[in-house]
Amino acid sequence: MQIQVNGEPKATRSGLTIAELLRELDIRWDRVAVEVNLQILDKQEFDRRALQEGDRVEIISFIG
Repeated sequence: MQIQVNGEPKATRSGLTIAELLRELDIRWDRVAVEVNLQILDKQEFDRRALQEGDRVEIISFIG
């Protein structure tokens, strides 16, 4: 399945959750905001929100 992560194409397996994607990318999810298809997700959704073909994911890291 193909998705976009921060504007870059990424091939991944079907049904991957946001939490699994962040683990794959070695990103600590306590310090990021995630938007999927222009909708900001609550951190509680990271384990439940499965990605679908063509989804556009933006991951924003907090600094400070």
